Parts: sequence; structure tokens; C-alpha cells
Amino acid sequence: MSGNINFNGWINDDGTENYKCRAWVNFNGTGTVAIRAAGNVSSITDNGNGDYTVNFSSSLPDANYSAIADINGNGSLNASWMAHAMFSSAHSTTVAPTTAGFRFCTFHPGNLVNQDTTFNLVAVFR
Repeated sequence: MSGNINFNGWINDDGTENYKCRAWVNFNGTGTVAIRAAGNVSSITDNGNGDYTVNFSSSLPDANYSAIADINGNGSLNASWMAHAMFSSAHSTTVAPTTAGFRFCTFHPGNLVNQDTTFNLVAVFR
């Protein structure tokens, strides 16, 4: 047998859907944004300081997914950083996710100013 088999859902023995990671990416968000490794992520759009869009290689079936991020701004173990998924750089305007991707911003909670972050680890579940 050759070729790939594609499907949109895993089904448990009881008939319920088994949710899985639909996309993931590890990228450097400083300077020229660069993907280190990824699955179902075609690119990262740099919208400005600490403001990124994750673009999927293959569209998701709908926009009802959950995106989580683990970030570190400067490599310091003392630094505390946060990410707001589905928000613009203003931290107050919601940007709705789409089947093609989503936007998020990264910032240090001490000043709430968007800042580029070195390590951005993002996973999307549906």
C-alpha cells in the first residue's frame, strides 16, 4: 500500500471523538521570525512587536479549536511572560480565529507592552 490516508477525526471505541493536536509550532519571534519545527503550520506572520499570526498548512474543519502557548521572552528563567490568544496588539480587541489560523500577542505582565519573544511553543487542539 502506498500513499497517505487522510481523515478529520479519531473515533474512540464508544463512538465519541478522540481529540488530538491539529497543529503545533516552535518558533523564534525575535528579529526575522523563524520556525524551528512545526506540524500543520505553514508560516508565522509577524504583525509587529509581540504580535503573531499562526497560519495552518491544512485548514481545520471549523474555528472552534483551542490554542495554547508556552513562551519565554529572553531565555531568562526569572522572566514571567504571557500570551493572549485571539487578541490584537492592543490586548483589548478580539481577533476571531479562522479555519486558516489565529492571531496572538506576547508581553511581559509587568508592563503589558507587546514584546517579541525568543521561544514560542504553540499547540492547537480540536
